[in-house]
Amino acid sequence: MKLSIVILNYNVRYFLELCIRSVQAAITNIEAEIIVVDNNSEDGSCQMVKSLFPDVILIENKENYGFSKGNNIGVNRAKGEFLCILNPDTVVAEDTFATILNFASSKDNLGIVGCKLINGMGTFLPESKRNIPYVKAAFQKLYGNSKAYYANHIKENESGEVDVLVGAFMLIKRAVFNKVGGFDEDYFMYGEDIDLSYKMLKSGYKNYYFGSTTVIHYKGESTLRNKHYARRFYGAMQIFYRKHFKKNVLFDMFVWLGIRLVYLFRKSPVNKEKIVSEYVFVSDKMNTDLQSVLSKKIIVQSQLTTVKNYTEVVFDANTLSFKDIIQMMSDSPKALGVTYKILPKNARFIIGSDNAITRGEVVLFK
Repeated sequence: MKLSIVILNYNVRYFLELCIRSVQAAITNIEAEIIVVDNNSEDGSCQMVKSLFPDVILIENKENYGFSKGNNIGVNRAKGEFLCILNPDTVVAEDTFATILNFASSKDNLGIVGCKLINGMGTFLPESKRNIPYVKAAFQKLYGNSKAYYANHIKENESGEVDVLVGAFMLIKRAVFNKVGGFDEDYFMYGEDIDLSYKMLKSGYKNYYFGSTTVIHYKGESTLRNKHYARRFYGAMQIFYRKHFKKNVLFDMFVWLGIRLVYLFRKSPVNKEKIVSEYVFVSDKMNTDLQSVLSKKIIVQSQLTTVKNYTEVVFDANTLSFKDIIQMMSDSPKALGVTYKILPKNARFIIGSDNAITRGEVVLFK
């Protein structure tokens, strides 16, 4: 078998459905398997997988083991030459795996390959490619300067060697993943992808960013506007430094102080009331169920051209390819207040994310 896609899920049932549908469309001509590991969700995720995707391998954990252990459990069941570690809040294009596997097969000493990620607003996510977070870079990021943290020597649509890739999408040879010990289970959430990327480099492998395919990652990276994220992220960084570098008492002290200052003074983001001036449904025909749950009349367009401020665009995956949807999200002018949703094939809901620090929005049909 060529490829095993491991998707670790926790309470994102509707994002998971969309993700699996996009993955199925992307493995049509590849010998591949989909493995969903569920970390004891309570939202009906497992029932949905059993009902809609009987060919998917489902592993139901009885507790939330976190990112590292959950993914390691999935990899233990995998049979593919290559692994793709994939978040459930992602959407891949129909040619994503074919193109990235072709790129990976051309490289010697291959470690991890990542790709271009955009968020639910179509904006490039800089964490798609990162540098090793040495102390100086981590300090700068703590106080809002991320320039040294991200791998800016490669443009978002280019490809080349980088140090660190993001756990939302990682392509790795299964033998190499196992050789370096997989994800370190001392990390529960955050830092595992940095640790694995660094272990690859230390073992003599090369990590690559591949900018020729784009994947939607809805949640995106939480920022320091979220005080809880700051505490979790820098706690993970402390584990990373203790494992891979000499103990730095000064760093520990400043991180301890910095996390508490951020936690004390940074306010959690306030959800503002959403403004929608009009809805645009990108499809070849109207969907009456969709119209019944939206507050304004829908404009139907076969292609997305110009977008007015405060427009909500709904893409119909019954008639559009995921690649076309991703392309339109990436290329559309970033007008003020524009948001995007997707209507998955044969589904009775639309789904998307209006900002980078929440899980997103699901609108169910009546």
